Order: sequence, then structure tokens, then C-alpha cells
Amino acid sequence: MNDEPLIGLIGLGYMGRNHARVLARMEGITFVGGADPAGDAHRALGGHALFRTLEDLIDAGVDGVILATPAEDHEKSAIRLAEAGIHTLVEKPLANDLEGAVSIRDAFVGTDLVGAVGHIERFNPALQEMKHRLSQRCLGRVFSIATRRAGPFPLRTYETGVVRDLASHDIDIVHWLLGRFATLTAELGHQIGADREDLVEAIGRLEDDTVVSISVNWLMPSKQRSVTVLGERGALVADLLTSDLTYYSNAAIPVEWEEMARLKGVSEGDVTRYAIRKPEPLQSELEGFRDAIVGIPDAQTVSLEDGIDVMEIAEAMLRGRFIR
Repeated sequence: MNDEPLIGLIGLGYMGRNHARVLARMEGITFVGGADPAGDAHRALGGHALFRTLEDLIDAGVDGVILATPAEDHEKSAIRLAEAGIHTLVEKPLANDLEGAVSIRDAFVGTDLVGAVGHIERFNPALQEMKHRLSQRCLGRVFSIATRRAGPFPLRTYETGVVRDLASHDIDIVHWLLGRFATLTAELGHQIGADREDLVEAIGRLEDDTVVSISVNWLMPSKQRSVTVLGERGALVADLLTSDLTYYSNAAIPVEWEEMARLKGVSEGDVTRYAIRKPEPLQSELEGFRDAIVGIPDAQTVSLEDGIDVMEIAEAMLRGRFIR
């Protein structure tokens, strides 16, 4: 008898194909295949079954489903999966709008089902290590967090702008690492000429008074992905492209140069790049979903409530201002 959960996939687009690749090799589950009305043109399923519809996949007796269709389909499909008693991981954004996200959350409330959102950046090894070290108060009191996410315009994206597509990652990172927003002010740019924003610069404060800066654009010729947390003992800098985490400590050695000493500021101490394990973030995310399905305590998933919080801040960012 096979006690492994049966996992299916809906949507074989860009992100769905990556899910299929990881699910096909993942231990502790049985990947039954994927559903997409357009078929499997890229042969992402690698011999696993191709289903034409969501109902076909439900009829196959799956225990859990990864929902990787366009956002406008999430509400209807996720609610149907909840009705069918199937654990569901919905790719971000949770829904096409805040009302749809709340409807999805409500469909899972009061059930024993796992409902989760695919905010993959949480599972970046550099951020996992940063979260661990912040929990140990390695920086002492935290002053600020700054995120930067920039690069060329992605040809895969047409239906949304940088706020929903990219800044939502950074909103979730800030929430997860340090807490909820109290205020936020944002300026949007439309430099490419499209009707959707391709640049956002946002600044705000968290409920504990930590200052936040979020910079996102599709205008940078080279890709940049970083998170910097500044505190009284120094700074932690995560490079999300290489999954490196570096600690820049304040100097513990007294300044002997009189002219420099008069400044009474901090000075550079040791610089440490931590040696950390670097599993693929998508695999870690899917393993967390698997562990939650089988009831492993403290399995790491992003809750539907967290997905709603991210969408709330993203919508406020598009309006230009948020005050809790």
C-alpha cells in the first residue's frame, strides 16, 4: 500500500513547468500528472498523465494540488478544490483581486485542509538563514530593511505590472522577517509606455517603527535581487540571486585616529559570508506543502491569510498610500 500523498498540478505554463520538474523527482509523494486544456506542448510532464480539466484531476483521487494557472482562474479553481476536500497550494498572487483572495481563504476556513500560497522567495536559503539569525537577535535592535528587485522587462509578463508581479515578493519578505506595515507611501513609474507600472519606489514603517524601503523595476539592464537589514550591531545582506548571506559588523576596536573619532559614528568591523546549504527554493516550498499534508508539526508553508495581507499592501502601493 502506498501511503504517500497523491499530488497533481494544474497549469503547465512557465511556473507550472518548474513545479512539474520538481514534483517528478521529489521524495515522499506520488506525482500523478498535470491538467492543462492546452496540453503539454513543452513535454513538462515527462511521461506522467496529462489531464484535460480540473474535474479530471479531481476524479483521479489526488490528495493535493498545485494551482499554477493565471491569477484570474485561482478563485474558482481553489474553491472547487476546497469543496472536493483537496489540499491546495496556490501560486502567487492568491487571486486576481482582494475580494477573490478572501473568498479562497473562507473556502478553507473550518476544514482540515492545507491552504497555502506560493511565495517562493521565503524559501531562498539566504533568507532562511537571515530569518534564523534575526530570531537570535544577531543585529540587536533593527533599524531598517531595504529590498531591491530590478532587471530587464520580462517577455513572459503582460497581464500585470511590477507591483503585483514582483513587489509582492518583497512585501511578503518584509512581513515574514520583521512584521506588518503601519504606513507606506509609493511612487509609480510608466517609462516603457505600457498602461501598467514598470517602476515602484516605496517607503514606510512597520508596526514596531522599523523603516522599510522597497525598490522594484523592469528598467535595469542587469538583474538585482537583494535584502538588507540594518541594526545596532551591523547589517545582514542577502543576495537572492546567489543565495549568499553576508554579515557586516560594527567595529569593536576603538578608533585611534582623532579626526575620525570626532565623528562618533560606527565603523566597519569584520565581514563574514556565511557558508549555508543551498537547496532549490521551489523544492523547499513543495516539501513544506507535502509535510503539512501528512501532518508534520511546524511544516513551513505560507498561509492564505499571509497571501491576503500581501495583496492588501500591494493594492495600497498601487494607490500610492497605506495607513493601518
